[in-house]
Amino acid sequence: MDFGRLSNISQVDFTLPEDHPATHQVLARAQRPTKPSLYLGCPTWTNKSWLGTYYPDGAQDAQLLYWYGRQFNTLEMNTTHYRIPDATSINRWRQAVPTGFVFCPKLPQVISHDQLLRHVGEPTKLFCDAILGLEDRLGMAFLQLPPFFGPEDWPTLDQFLEQFPKEVPLAVEFRHEDWFKESPVTQQAFQTLEERSITTIMTDVAGRRDVLHMRLTTPVAMIRFNGYGLVPSDYTRLDAWAERIHQWLEEGLHRLYFFMHQPEVLDAPPALAYLMDQLEKRTCLSLPRPQKVVQFVQGSLF
Repeated sequence: MDFGRLSNISQVDFTLPEDHPATHQVLARAQRPTKPSLYLGCPTWTNKSWLGTYYPDGAQDAQLLYWYGRQFNTLEMNTTHYRIPDATSINRWRQAVPTGFVFCPKLPQVISHDQLLRHVGEPTKLFCDAILGLEDRLGMAFLQLPPFFGPEDWPTLDQFLEQFPKEVPLAVEFRHEDWFKESPVTQQAFQTLEERSITTIMTDVAGRRDVLHMRLTTPVAMIRFNGYGLVPSDYTRLDAWAERIHQWLEEGLHRLYFFMHQPEVLDAPPALAYLMDQLEKRTCLSLPRPQKVVQFVQGSLF
């Protein structure tokens, strides 16, 4: 994830902003869950550099999702951003991962970036029909808006969200900083998301803080964390997230999705393991860590 990346972060204040007041109101209104669900993962599974570490040495391409699903319980599915998957792919993905694993597919760029949410009824239906085939392995779809898509485009977004299939859980990622400046339009937008039970994504990038809005619109948090290669600020940022997530869990958060982006994919598992350590210190939850594997794989799993 290159969004917001700087070549030098020595002058960046990485203090995690305070919650928007509406966040506490959203959590207070939600019925407290018996046990919250925490999903932590990465943006890709085709990570060849994991061979011999987090994947067995010798694992074939067709086996990588199987092994990914034994390390993590969710995936930020960027492959769907570039094409709408066919039924064969959907069935293969669903069968490759264990019970309890969920995919979070990104809406195709033809919808979000090429046509900017206009006249996209057909591709939206094709996409939603496809990912519903994941059945219980479907977590939440997410719409990533372009950085130039600002509050002046709210009527277009409002119409798109009104027509989006209600049976598909959806999260929205705003990237234009004006979405996080209080105005009648932004107040209406976030209130509408709350009313429609649409989640907002929080994007923590190493070079920008003006798009980290800390505003929940549902009792579900989806966080996309962009690390800088396991530098000290990565760890202090993860400490702050562990504390904030713990606070939300105490207030009644139902579900967390946390996706780890790192410049080198080998750095993502240890970063997530560190976050898991910090969360366990603050909660009574037990989170399985990614484990290195060394056994050799022969043949095909499918």
